[in-house]
Amino acid sequence: MIKIGQMLAILALLFAGSASATEWKVPFPNVPKGEGESCVRDTAFMRANHMDLLSHQRDDTVHQGVRPKQTALTECLTCHAVKDEAAKPVTYSDPKHFCRTCHDYAAVTIDCFSCHNSAPEKAKP
Repeated sequence: MIKIGQMLAILALLFAGSASATEWKVPFPNVPKGEGESCVRDTAFMRANHMDLLSHQRDDTVHQGVRPKQTALTECLTCHAVKDEAAKPVTYSDPKHFCRTCHDYAAVTIDCFSCHNSAPEKAKP
């Protein structure tokens, strides 16, 4: 037998799923737009699956030496670099950094930049 508290919780979940973010006035992060013509995949796919792609590529790179340039983290940073007032790319320590806008919002800690550069590398001569 379902208790009243359980029934209320179920109803709340059902109604919450039918409302849009604007109806609930949920703030969303202000995600900067990338500079390239297009990403390697569409935006909705990348928002939902980028962590799997990066993790899979990391394993392929570390274990098998496979380094596809198109999906490399450095390529992501090239298009998704956010620039400061001096037109220089910000690093992960800056809250405006592309990755941080969503990761801070979702309270997700990432460790990519403990080893990798968090801003595009300067063009080599």
